[in-house]
Amino acid sequence: QVQLVESGGGLVQAGGSLRLSCEASGSIFSFKAMGWYRQAPGKQRELVATISSGGGTDHADSVNGRFTISRGNAKNTVYLQMTGLKPEDTAVYYCAAETYRSGWRYWGRGTQVTVSS
Repeated sequence: QVQLVESGGGLVQAGGSLRLSCEASGSIFSFKAMGWYRQAPGKQRELVATISSGGGTDHADSVNGRFTISRGNAKNTVYLQMTGLKPEDTAVYYCAAETYRSGWRYWGRGTQVTVSS
């Protein structure tokens, strides 16, 4: 069973930075892609960024230029570097793994990011 564990969330002032980490119980290269989603109170979960097994990345328009998804040197870690944080970035951030057959199948429990104005 794959397990994803997020860390790095917290409280930060607007304009600040945070780096989220996602550690998988196995190699992330076995997945089609890894991604970060977020869900704010009263809103639907939205995709923030993805990184494919080949290393290609994609970021939501709302975070493009401010957030960067990357992989660590270890084969089981994905990061989300967040800069220029805004109050509207406040949400629970989830790490997820996309499989070749079953879509976004594996999810972490989430880490809270709160941006104060």
